[in-house]
Amino acid sequence: MSKQVHRTLSESQVTAISEELNEPDWLRELRLDALQSLDELEFPDVIQTPGRTWTDLSKLDFEALVDPEGALEQKERVAPEGVEVLSFAEALEAHESLVREHFGSVVDPQENYLTALQTALFTTGTVIYVPEGVEAQAATIRTTMAGQSLFNYTLIIAEQSSSVTILERQETAEEGEFDERYYSGIVELVAGENSYVQYGSLQDLTENTYNYGLKRADTDTYATANWIDCNVGSRLTKTSVETVLSGEASESQIVGAFYGHDDQHFDVDARVWHENEHTTADLVTRGVIDDEARSVYEGVQDVGREAWNTSSYQRENTLMLSDESEADASPKLIINNHDTEASHSATVGQVDEEDLFYMKSRSVDEHLAKNMLVSGFFVPVLEEIEVEELREDLNGRIQDRLAQRTA
Repeated sequence: MSKQVHRTLSESQVTAISEELNEPDWLRELRLDALQSLDELEFPDVIQTPGRTWTDLSKLDFEALVDPEGALEQKERVAPEGVEVLSFAEALEAHESLVREHFGSVVDPQENYLTALQTALFTTGTVIYVPEGVEAQAATIRTTMAGQSLFNYTLIIAEQSSSVTILERQETAEEGEFDERYYSGIVELVAGENSYVQYGSLQDLTENTYNYGLKRADTDTYATANWIDCNVGSRLTKTSVETVLSGEASESQIVGAFYGHDDQHFDVDARVWHENEHTTADLVTRGVIDDEARSVYEGVQDVGREAWNTSSYQRENTLMLSDESEADASPKLIINNHDTEASHSATVGQVDEEDLFYMKSRSVDEHLAKNMLVSGFFVPVLEEIEVEELREDLNGRIQDRLAQRTA
């Protein structure tokens, strides 16, 4: 077990962060409560597949990775007409009661060690507020980490009968002599009655960065919360994208994409809880790993006792481009209501030899043929992305990776 940052983190440091941001007393108390809870909290669950234990984050040296007083970043925000895209400080000034109502309502600040650490230390954040009845175009947020560590928080509040698409991108400034970095991001999405939200994220951090992310939505009646979670950067990523289908006839789609090379490590999780009747979920993830990269996927569909007439589907496919890469998948169904239509599937394998043979027989070079097949492999994910900028950015990073591959 490594040292943990809370051994050296003090109440005065946390209070100083809160005072610097001119926060109200209730938020400062939430931070201090989170700090005090660290001794009692566990790290996120470790996925275990036959013969393998994956991504035990408790082994990281957080004391060395986290600099509570050195958070540096650049932030760009673009708000479409009718939508407020505010810094956390601006949101507290303009809508304090709304922020207080929803902050920590979807992700418990003390859910695990890393969510509590995030609550105690976050210095940057964005609140996206979509008023009732507003139908908006894309809102965008770009976060560039410039220090050794950064804790980022995003709160999305979509009121009744509103709609919005959102792009949030995370990247790392190249300057700075840091051997290792740590980035943490939490997203809470509150989807009001009959609202529609698609949130897309592209994680493109430098490959000396450890990344932890938790994104979770809670849906009201007839609401839709769709996720697009794309990961190409970092040394190690553990990310979980989740939806609680609380309202009757609410829906969620969780689409994931990752591309790992060199010795990158991706732990990608998708989870949905059906808590009301007539709810629908669709989980789709596609990933590619090359060189000595590693990946594991866990998908969970949990159908509650009151979730009558539920539809829940899950598909995950990982493509391995080298014999040294390693991948696994752990799809799970938890069914507590017989009036359910549900399925799950997962595949891990290499490029189809018949497809490769067909292209080679048409005089396509083997290296080019593999790259073309990989590009085609991601098409089902790209087709689900409504925000053109995200679709182009992800496809561009995929093409960059393919161009780096040696023949």
